[in-house]
Amino acid sequence: MNSSSASSASSASPGDPLAPDTALAPDTALAPDSTVTADDARASDAARASDTARLFERIFGAEPTGVWAAPGRVNLIGEHTDYNDGFVMPLALPHTTTVAAAPRGDGVLALYSADLPGPVAVLPLEDLTPGAVPGWTGYPAGVLWALRDAGHEVGGASLCVTSTVPTGAGLSSSAALEVASAMALCELYGAVPDGQRLARIAQRAENAFVGVPCGIMDQMASACCTAGHLLHLDTRDMAARQVPFDMAAEGLRLLVVDTRVKHDLADGGYAERRAGCEAGAEALGVPSLRSIPHDGLDDALARLGDPVVRALVRHVVTENERVARVVELLEAGRARELGPVLSEGHASLRDDFRVSCPELDLVVGTAVAAGALGARMTGGGFGGSAVVLVEADAVGELGERVVAASAAAGHPQPRVFEAVPSAGARRIL
Repeated sequence: MNSSSASSASSASPGDPLAPDTALAPDTALAPDSTVTADDARASDAARASDTARLFERIFGAEPTGVWAAPGRVNLIGEHTDYNDGFVMPLALPHTTTVAAAPRGDGVLALYSADLPGPVAVLPLEDLTPGAVPGWTGYPAGVLWALRDAGHEVGGASLCVTSTVPTGAGLSSSAALEVASAMALCELYGAVPDGQRLARIAQRAENAFVGVPCGIMDQMASACCTAGHLLHLDTRDMAARQVPFDMAAEGLRLLVVDTRVKHDLADGGYAERRAGCEAGAEALGVPSLRSIPHDGLDDALARLGDPVVRALVRHVVTENERVARVVELLEAGRARELGPVLSEGHASLRDDFRVSCPELDLVVGTAVAAGALGARMTGGGFGGSAVVLVEADAVGELGERVVAASAAAGHPQPRVFEAVPSAGARRIL
């Protein structure tokens, strides 16, 4: 594509919507028994690159310099451990946020989303300050601010965003938007940091600019995962390795069940739990809860008087140990034994960390009763999604029972699809 600056966003309008046969639905889901091959992934990238580039040209009146994509993620195990310097094991999903972009010379960041109503947002660079940009535009704006704050000479840009990452599902749609925007802006202006640096920039945008105190897991998963693997990440020293994860070869499937609910206490509840973990570390005289070994947990708990903090500490320490068990089981070829570890993790998140909800508990309980090897909520909690490990030949019946149970309880109909380990952030055009 050419590298000429896009036309001024102040006079741009969304124009006609995409034709129905090329519309990009934000909640596109894979069939529960689907698999994604390397050829499928390349074809999907090419199609999304073409569609997003055409939309960019329609909106901004010029071709984009390029198109970049970053995936959502699901976390197999290691929840609420990343901001405690612990271990996590996410995988990237085939669902991506795609950004077509071109530089601008007028000191403006112009943003358009195909998936959210509204005209082009026009943001002068001098107005980009933490807390000043509301809504979804705060995420790419925060990335540009974080890059400039870190010393990168990044100027204005036009960005056109499309996405198939479900929002509100706990699958890191915000991290996908941040990482795709960061990669696009870096390459537009000649700075090409590696995956870890991209993740750091994206996390800083969310922490300092948007104001969400998230850990690093989501951004690292979106930036650094590889197809066919889990990312085993030590968030204390950022040591990362790719662990092969091919459930289909084992006759198994890992499903994602999106409850389609998100409870209002999510943001405040997350911050409260992070503060409680920090209080526990301070009371125990350690830099973070990662410093508490599993075999020293009982002694640590005995030193804590606050029962709420005690429960938070118990979850984090036992969750780090569950990550270690999952690694051992996968390396030993004992994938079916992962199920009880997942279910144990859900009980800890429900009872100690208190971030589950009735919809998630129903999905997990129904799945296990229907024959799943194990299941647990995934993500920050208070709604969102669960992961379910199931024999391949039981996928259809299990999905039907989960949907039926949710309907009987008066909950929204969940979305069920397979978690296929996919590639991290990349340029696709």
